[in-house]
Amino acid sequence: MWFFARDPVRDFPFELSPEPPEGGPPGPWTLHRGRKKATGSAVSIFVYDVKAGAEEQTQVAKAAFKRLKTLRHPNILAYIDGLETEKCLHIVTEAVTPLGTYLKTRAEAGGLKEQELSWGLHQIVKALSFLVNDCNLIHNNVCMAAVFVDRAGEWKLGGLDYMYSAQGNGGGPPSKGIPELEQYDPPELADHSSRAVKEKWSADMWRLGCLIWEVFNGSLPRAAALRNPGKIPKSLVTHYCELVGANPKVRPNPARFLQNCRAPGGFMSNRFVETNLFLEEIQIKEPAEKQKFFQELSKSLDSFPEDFCRHKVLPQLLTAFEFGNAGAVVLTPLFKVGKFLSAEEYQQKIIPVVVKMFSSTDRAMRIRLLQQMEQFIQYLDEPTVNTQIFPHVVHGFLDTNPAIREQTVKSMLLLAPKLNETNLNVELMKHFARLQAKDDQGPIRCNTTVCLGKIGSYLSATTRHRVLTSAFSRATKDPFAPSRVAGVLGFAATHNLYSVDDCAHKILPVLCGLTVDPEKSVRDQAFKTIRSFLSKLESVSEDPTQLAEVEKDVHAASSPGAGGAAASWAGWAVTGVSSLTSKLIRAHPTPMPSEITVTQRPVPEGDAAPPAPAPDTPTTSSHWETQEEDKDTAEDSTTADRWDDEDWGSLEEAESVLAQQDDWSVKGPGSRAGQVSHSDHRPLESDWNSWEAEGSWDQGWQEPSSVEPPPEGTRPASEYNWGGAEPSDKGDPFAALSVRSSAQPRPDPDSWGEDSWEGVEAESRQMKAELARKKREERRREMEAKRAEKKATKGPMKLGARKLD
Repeated sequence: MWFFARDPVRDFPFELSPEPPEGGPPGPWTLHRGRKKATGSAVSIFVYDVKAGAEEQTQVAKAAFKRLKTLRHPNILAYIDGLETEKCLHIVTEAVTPLGTYLKTRAEAGGLKEQELSWGLHQIVKALSFLVNDCNLIHNNVCMAAVFVDRAGEWKLGGLDYMYSAQGNGGGPPSKGIPELEQYDPPELADHSSRAVKEKWSADMWRLGCLIWEVFNGSLPRAAALRNPGKIPKSLVTHYCELVGANPKVRPNPARFLQNCRAPGGFMSNRFVETNLFLEEIQIKEPAEKQKFFQELSKSLDSFPEDFCRHKVLPQLLTAFEFGNAGAVVLTPLFKVGKFLSAEEYQQKIIPVVVKMFSSTDRAMRIRLLQQMEQFIQYLDEPTVNTQIFPHVVHGFLDTNPAIREQTVKSMLLLAPKLNETNLNVELMKHFARLQAKDDQGPIRCNTTVCLGKIGSYLSATTRHRVLTSAFSRATKDPFAPSRVAGVLGFAATHNLYSVDDCAHKILPVLCGLTVDPEKSVRDQAFKTIRSFLSKLESVSEDPTQLAEVEKDVHAASSPGAGGAAASWAGWAVTGVSSLTSKLIRAHPTPMPSEITVTQRPVPEGDAAPPAPAPDTPTTSSHWETQEEDKDTAEDSTTADRWDDEDWGSLEEAESVLAQQDDWSVKGPGSRAGQVSHSDHRPLESDWNSWEAEGSWDQGWQEPSSVEPPPEGTRPASEYNWGGAEPSDKGDPFAALSVRSSAQPRPDPDSWGEDSWEGVEAESRQMKAELARKKREERRREMEAKRAEKKATKGPMKLGARKLD
């Protein structure tokens, strides 16, 4: 039987890359790129070929193999595996690049920043301190060729070939025999007399000075060049001169050198070094320290190297969320780092964490996710959105915190294109109907209307026909003036989704009623939109052949291309009125009058009306839009990262303070018609089993309410000077309307009065219920009368008697 010897190189679990070697330290070692056969992960492989007649070099190489295998430190080259045969030595380490090659590559791309160099040198000095102070070992080979850089930009100390013990065990330092390495030897080594007094670290610290000179100035031509610091930073020159001093006794210990450089104003005293040091010790930090660190981290990430963010910061962020209960504070830096990832890396590393975060009940985390959704929405596929994200997001519509409800509405702009038929046309519309009809915050009702206008093009034709007209008509009845403006602009943004008949019979009657709205911004938008619809009808009237072209989108399944147009029509509303709900989570929830558009409701006769300040200029829609956008932009910039500073437990107190004020106007000495408080609202309903429920879109606005004749002396609207200023002796053209409204009976506290959203359908339901009750009562009386008549005719039957026909 024959036995064949196995080839150890072939069985080795790592293989060399076919690319040429990258070089390596001066000497017999060559550095190759490689990979692990099982996983394909990248590694570096140092190869030494055993040659005849080079026994001394072979012994040095084997000593380096043994040292690297036994030494473990974050700043020393990490050993993974090794192979020793009669022909070669293989040392497998983490994937690294020689420092000289790394600096040259980065110089072509603009060069390394000073903070990166400071951290790299910090790591090398820390490795030397570990060897000298903890292991009593002298490296004896500190130079540019002995330093390597990993993929995160971390500097690693290698080149352990000539290491020896500081205690003298095993003899003195091994002979190098390589001129390129001997030029880094300190001058005292040339003095063979015993008079030279030195410390065990003196030689390595001299070589560290040579390394610092090479990092900033390039290759060291000769030892005399060390006298000129060259490009070495001024904050480092003093400490550098201590390293290359002729007296070895005054060269500092590596630990003291670090301490000197870390002093305030020192070369290694900067945010980048502090961040790295915290990340190295993050496992032993207190939770409060971690929270503060992650809150401040996002501000610094823009100035940090991209590789450092991807390969060092990101793993720590993921670990902190997965095992450290860091919570919402990791979101902002996490998404910042995510910008450096490819689409594939984002899917593998960020998306699983995001999906898990949506299932959290932490309000701070939920609102941060909603605010920053645009940063990761493009990486989410439709099945993930519909099955793992949307079911959790919809809970925000029922949240008691107004800020959560508002951000949930805004997030639908990004989620709508990825929602399936059921979630978009049934589930989402059910929640939108509830918010628009019953939410006690005017800005949220306004934003719901705006969002519906933006996503209207994604709805099915049936849903559009059933929902849009009723929803925007309801918005025009809202007591909150911006909501009425949003309803008008909603009609304008989705004008291509209505048939000509709907424009003439359903939409224009609603818009015409707004031409006498008390708010000028509402009237202005109503006139613009009316002219747009009239132009559309007129074009069809002049040329009936255009009807098909005008109605081409009415019955289309969906027209995502129109979403952009809708967004541009109503883009102002989401940011223009969002300041109110964000104020509710602050310590002072009182809204400023200048930040909320207040609709003055009619004042009943006999009540004193507070004087309303007359604005210097009319409040047009464009003025309102610009003013609100500017306010919201300023507010967002100051509150974007303050969610964790707020006391979420005090929200109920803030809402109670707001409830003591008037929701729609500033509270005065006398009560006003239309005044609503939190206690006046009906309880919120969570059961939405059918569209016939209260607040449904189908409860139509098609039946016009009865119109009273105008009071005597009221001029038609065409006689007023709409474009210019009215003379001071003429009153407000809508004053008569206010007088007429104030003469009406005071509305019931449980209703919205004359401006009720329920309108005709509420009255119709009451009439039907009353009619049904009367019918039941009549039927009951009839049955009782028949029973009494039957009993009186036949009389009582005796016990045991048979009933005869």
